[in-house]
Amino acid sequence: MIYKNPALTVDGVIIKNHIIVLIKRSKPPYEGQYALPGGFVEYGETVESALIREIVEETGLKVIIKSLIGVYSDPNRDPRGHIISIAFRAQIIGGEVSSGSDASEVRFFDIRNLPRLAFDHEKIIQDALTRV
Repeated sequence: MIYKNPALTVDGVIIKNHIIVLIKRSKPPYEGQYALPGGFVEYGETVESALIREIVEETGLKVIIKSLIGVYSDPNRDPRGHIISIAFRAQIIGGEVSSGSDASEVRFFDIRNLPRLAFDHEKIIQDALTRV
């Protein structure tokens, strides 16, 4: 029997003093829209190391993980298929801001004035704010 399994991703919420780090997506889906930094977990990689790697690749920032926000598993959350995301709060510990990987831009936004976001990232941010 062949099983069809969902894919696994991670998302990082980096907030300090009401400022959040977002990336502008350079690829579909949601090309040109802002999103949390993150991406797919590679085979043999922990979700924590995947988040740290993805944030460096997309933003140039080095982070440590502070806490788990939640697991987002709605089969319709991503137009590419059933993709489960594990979201974490992260804190910047170094690096230089530079866009790369799937990001065409890295920006800092006031948490009270966010642009339209890709996927279910608005919900993830709201969950992060209520769990502080």
